[in-house]
Amino acid sequence: MMNAKLKTFAEYKTEAHTWITLAGGEYYPDILHDACTLYEPVLVMFGKILRSSESSIRVLQEIGQVPEGWMRIQLSRVFRKYVSPETPVEMLKRKNQIQEICERFGKNFRAINQVQRAFDSRPIPDEALCALLWEYKDRGKKGYDLTSRFFEVFRKNFPDFIIAGPEGAGRDIPLGEIFTNYPNPRRPVDFIIQHQAKTVAIGLARYDSDRGGSQEDDRVGGYINCAKEILRYADKHSLKTKIIFLNDGPGLLLGSMWDDYAAIESIRKNRVVVTTLRMVNERITKQWLLS
Repeated sequence: MMNAKLKTFAEYKTEAHTWITLAGGEYYPDILHDACTLYEPVLVMFGKILRSSESSIRVLQEIGQVPEGWMRIQLSRVFRKYVSPETPVEMLKRKNQIQEICERFGKNFRAINQVQRAFDSRPIPDEALCALLWEYKDRGKKGYDLTSRFFEVFRKNFPDFIIAGPEGAGRDIPLGEIFTNYPNPRRPVDFIIQHQAKTVAIGLARYDSDRGGSQEDDRVGGYINCAKEILRYADKHSLKTKIIFLNDGPGLLLGSMWDDYAAIESIRKNRVVVTTLRMVNERITKQWLLS
């Protein structure tokens, strides 16, 4: 059982703002010079593709033929801004879905002559568009930083445990590689904690900058489903595996997010913990991990 003296995540709410970690940011318009330097080649290439294409569908097809992954993704983002803002971003990232995008969304693409006119109305480099693209550049980095810092704290506190997982950008760990015959083998997790060759905890990490509304509901709902799935497997196989949800950032202070995350712990109070980085020393104990 969890030590009765340990506070629940809900009990931190009265001083919630003192328990979150704020990641650093970049100032506007300071970023404009670097943004324009980075993305000017993207806009130049988009212009070339635009001028040599007879339709907006052809523009997207030509973008799909660009071999270099980073450039293709940036071109796809420019395409979305100019041609098809309703097309899901994640679909545009995958070149094998271009035909499907054309079939599903192509009829609503902005006409090629209108796109050309709009593109030509802006300077090269276009500071406004470069600033928008810059916002994507470090997306996810705060989450990577959070995980890396957690690993540092955990290894310092628990030198006799092993913590594994991507400490920056990298492949998540599918639970099928950790547990035999796991029912959802592709279930991704951010880290695992082992002690004497046994997996004692599974972890997911998230830095929320400004979440709210439906995004908040989706995140919490996904966490609940994940926790229940892992616990069902653990119960069936007589495992005492714990679940750690490492969440941080000012988004936790928005709407009902703090209460929603607190409710996750009620799924199994002695097996599930929600923690920010600043709470780790209090909330993650050797007694709890091995209980």
